Amino acid sequence: MSNTLLEAVNAALATVNDPEIKRPITDLGMVDSVEVDDAGVAHVHVLLTVAGCPMKDTINRDVTAAVGGVEGISGVDLSLGVMTAEQRAGLQETLRGGQAQREIPFAQPGSLTKVFAIASGKGGVGKSSVTVNLALAMAHQGLKVGIVDADIYGHSVPAMLGIADARPTQVEELIMPVPTPSGVSVISIGMLKPRRDQVVAWRGPMLDRALVQMLADVYWGDLDVLLLDLPPGTGDVAISLGQHLPGAEVVVVTTPQEAAAEVAERAGTMASMMHQRVVGVVENMSFLPCPHCAEEGVEHRLEIFGAGGGDRVAATLSARFGYDVPVLGRVPIDPSLREGGDAGKPIVESDPTAPGARVLAAVADRLAGRGRGLAGMQLGLTPTSKF
Repeated sequence: MSNTLLEAVNAALATVNDPEIKRPITDLGMVDSVEVDDAGVAHVHVLLTVAGCPMKDTINRDVTAAVGGVEGISGVDLSLGVMTAEQRAGLQETLRGGQAQREIPFAQPGSLTKVFAIASGKGGVGKSSVTVNLALAMAHQGLKVGIVDADIYGHSVPAMLGIADARPTQVEELIMPVPTPSGVSVISIGMLKPRRDQVVAWRGPMLDRALVQMLADVYWGDLDVLLLDLPPGTGDVAISLGQHLPGAEVVVVTTPQEAAAEVAERAGTMASMMHQRVVGVVENMSFLPCPHCAEEGVEHRLEIFGAGGGDRVAATLSARFGYDVPVLGRVPIDPSLREGGDAGKPIVESDPTAPGARVLAAVADRLAGRGRGLAGMQLGLTPTSKF
């Protein structure tokens, strides 16, 4: 068979990305051999990173479709193998860019990834719901988005995205984040536990180690945005985040009532103490649109949890820090918001026209449009000698 046809097959294979690593399988050394016989059948041998790769069906389908679409190919004979330990070590080196020592890519001076930490003073204010919906809304804009479920004790992000039972693939010491159908990549301590029902009971050093592992040992690729769902309060993880990612910007989630607003202010103050910028406040469960009045075309808001909490937090933090901390959005109480989280289909996907979905999408637009701040970045300046 002509070299031209073989070149066309190789070019088609170069369009197939590994679904977890999101890079062409040809660049990753996964294509072991390609032959085209006289009958026009392409015989392709692809190496999976590990035995039992959870994405092998996707790879099988994508390779078969890409090669089968080449003009002159009458059939595709695809066989799957597994990389050797040496090949996996080479892949790890490729993914790390030759860096043997682990490092947090988002803390490097050249990183262009916007990092947003979603924080709250107390639990139960819907912080994780806000996180997953913001991530999906940004992904719908065409951005490459990742989520670190840093709520070590209360990790609920995987369940909200419908991937609670998923487990990440490991290539030597590198961990592949779990992809979602929306394209958002996710890692959670819940995915690293032997069993889903196992309880995490760790103290400070272990919490710090877990956070570093999810940031440095996971291959994130080139992300536009990374969202971190923090534990509520001002504990060890918030301190570790400030140490490892000083350039992260913080979004504070609160509910309208006075008790929630007061502790939310503490979460924002903690971020400032760690030299992180608070970029805004999201007031969740802001109000319940009266269904009876809506039927008559009248807007009537039932303020079940009171009013003004988000404004109070924003005003207090603005005065305390000396810069504007705006209210980014007020998310109404919406049964579909809760139902979407329980079903693993967040509201921005399951019901994008719902009032809550529109507010969250607007918040995502506002955050995605922010420029990459200089906080925590090294500017590469060196002092000059005096003349």
